[in-house]
Amino acid sequence: MQLHQQKGMISLSPPTICNSALESQGEYDSQWAAICSIAPKTGCTPETLRVWVRQYERDTGGGDGGLTSAERQRLKELERENRELRRSNNILRQASAYFAKAEFDRLWKK
Repeated sequence: MQLHQQKGMISLSPPTICNSALESQGEYDSQWAAICSIAPKTGCTPETLRVWVRQYERDTGGGDGGLTSAERQRLKELERENRELRRSNNILRQASAYFAKAEFDRLWKK
């Protein structure tokens, strides 16, 4: 069981809480009923726990087809790399235009 100590409080980690919510789902009429019952015991809101459960399901191969945490992290890295490459291309394009103009001006003044 994973524990996080934060601001003097000890709480279970989201994966542990999610696993508990999913395991106890059979004791309730619905997953939402299980979430509403477990959330106050863990110190979070039902909506927060629902979001954690959905992400946990994605990360463990189930869920609604959304991105796993690893995929989301990789997407962020690729987007950052893409921004850097676009910025580099823009700088190179401007430098090329500058030097082409300078060469044209040099030839024109001869």
